[in-house]
Amino acid sequence: MQLAELVATSRALAATRSRKAKIEALADALRKAEPHEVETATSYLSGVLRQRRTGLGWRSFTELPTAASESSLTLSEVHETFEEISLVAGAGSRQARTALMDRLFGAATPEEQDYLRRLALGELRQGALDGLVLEAIAAAAEVPASSVRRASMLCGATLPVAVAALTGGEEALAGFGLEVGRPLRPMLASSAADLPSALDKLGTGADLAVDCKLDGIRVQVHKRDGEVRVFTRTLDDITGRLPEVVEAVSAIPAAALVLDGEAIALESSGRPRPFQETAARTASKLDVATLREQVPLTTYFFDLLHVDGTDLLGLPAHQRFDALGQTLPAGLVVPRTVTGDPAEAAAFFDEMVALGHEGVVVKSLEAGYEAGRRGASWVKVKPRHTLDLVVLAVEWGSGRRAGKLSNIHLGARDGEGGFVMLGKTFKGMTDEMLDWQTKRFLELETSRSSYVVNLRPEQVVEVAFDGTQTSTRYPGGMALRFARVLRYRDDKSTDEADTIDTVRALHRKSSV
Repeated sequence: MQLAELVATSRALAATRSRKAKIEALADALRKAEPHEVETATSYLSGVLRQRRTGLGWRSFTELPTAASESSLTLSEVHETFEEISLVAGAGSRQARTALMDRLFGAATPEEQDYLRRLALGELRQGALDGLVLEAIAAAAEVPASSVRRASMLCGATLPVAVAALTGGEEALAGFGLEVGRPLRPMLASSAADLPSALDKLGTGADLAVDCKLDGIRVQVHKRDGEVRVFTRTLDDITGRLPEVVEAVSAIPAAALVLDGEAIALESSGRPRPFQETAARTASKLDVATLREQVPLTTYFFDLLHVDGTDLLGLPAHQRFDALGQTLPAGLVVPRTVTGDPAEAAAFFDEMVALGHEGVVVKSLEAGYEAGRRGASWVKVKPRHTLDLVVLAVEWGSGRRAGKLSNIHLGARDGEGGFVMLGKTFKGMTDEMLDWQTKRFLELETSRSSYVVNLRPEQVVEVAFDGTQTSTRYPGGMALRFARVLRYRDDKSTDEADTIDTVRALHRKSSV
């Protein structure tokens, strides 16, 4: 497959807002890929390299070689070169990386150079979100979209599913199942402005589960034949960083388990410690024994997906929760009440907030576990307005913040692969946070002006705010009032950031 064909597809994707047209363009490109090219084609159509790290920053693209006059690069040649670049290390690595870059970009036309630069920097905004790519895989392979989505959820990744669908069809997709030891995409909650709104979403009158919303690390824990593995919500293996979780699950009599829950640092009083202290358990370079002594973790689980050979994913929540209570000791189960009484739900919400927790998650008792979906059957409620946004750019500080990157530009997802700016803030930042973000954002830099550093949109930040207001200053027509940083969410990808539609809904409600 020629690179030029993907470049043409990318232009077609960026030129339309039609979901149907995007799916057709993606599917047409996937049909042209040879079996050995499917993974790379799918990855590039999603706007990302297959290599997690290449060592390339925006400065690597400031002096490119003269472009080729005719297209000649194949998809395989591009992938293989980026693979070579990602493996370069040690003395002379900069020169070796530059030589590989010159070889690749010297064989690319001007349009191909621009495409590869944006692809490598994570700036390929073409509106090909994961959901659209999954639909396109189904169309290209002529299999039901539901089969592709199911396989992707259970596999925890899109690329292997693309290969299976396009080379083996529905029979190959049926081979994906819940596998103890392999993480699956976690179920996510939608948001509501307040508890009555959450209850309305799920239907008043019926019994609902109301779970305490802990401000911890989301963990998916697998146990098989005595071995316990712990994964983050982004499916990274952090087993070695959380021995308390391993010990807690090892003590459960069941031989095989898949559990969904949270690990959280608590004070001796039972109140949660600041989230940054909990998060440090996965990010700090200190040895685990020291961290465990300084910031011990408590584990709670709120769902059971597998136990001793039986998958529970498709069962209604009330059956999964019953099995959870029968399998785990009470101290490992998240605080939960089941009620159809709004007053009782409100009392539980107030109790959890008074204990220092984030709020509650209201859950339908009839819903299955919708792996990888932000569905309507789980709704989270917090006592303040918060959003998970993406940092688009950052400004150099002044005064005591001189020399540090301070004022961040906040963006919400637009649903098409891009972001809509909603304002700026420097409030809520500690000195430690300023030091961290200066280092972090320079790593994400794509370009700069005299005082603004533009970034690859990869860092999620949770902000609190007092409401929204109409504003002509920002492209969304709205701005956040008194936005302040609560924490950086390294545990969340930008696909999990809040959308501009969520902000618009809040704005409409506040304008009534």
